[in-house]
Amino acid sequence: MATEDNNTASDLADLKDVVGDAPEADADTGNAEPKAPTAPLREQELDAQGRAYATGRRKDATARVWIKPGTGKVTVNGKDQEVYFARPTLRLVINQPFTISDREGQYDVVATCSGGGLSGQAGAVKHGISQALSKFEPALRGTIKAAGFLTRDSRVVERKKYGRAKARRSFQFSKR
Repeated sequence: MATEDNNTASDLADLKDVVGDAPEADADTGNAEPKAPTAPLREQELDAQGRAYATGRRKDATARVWIKPGTGKVTVNGKDQEVYFARPTLRLVINQPFTISDREGQYDVVATCSGGGLSGQAGAVKHGISQALSKFEPALRGTIKAAGFLTRDSRVVERKKYGRAKARRSFQFSKR
């Protein structure tokens, strides 16, 4: 029995050498696949004019957005973005998807907005641009999704309740 124990120890060392060589042989032949799961790439969705279309929503606003390769011109309801969204913060909100994906000045945007106020419409256009950009370049979807631009912001104004001045505000209490 003692000789068998010695043989098994040496046999195990030999087996270690054999098992250790097996993965290297796969690496030499180039059959080694990366173990990281890769998300399946989606297909590019374009219309007959070569544009990507998406609908964006925020609060009570809805924006229909078309993007196509161009010089970076943004048109909202037939007006330039500087005219329609006069506040610089709103224009900054609209350009966030292009900034995060390093595509500034590469796409022309045509959008039609309805409902809500200017802030909600700017958020709706941003949501629509993000959706359309991920349809035009599916490889950018992960970057845009990580920034949270593909998720519709579901926060809306709370409705007014009866017996209240506003949604939660009570009428002023009068002692006499």
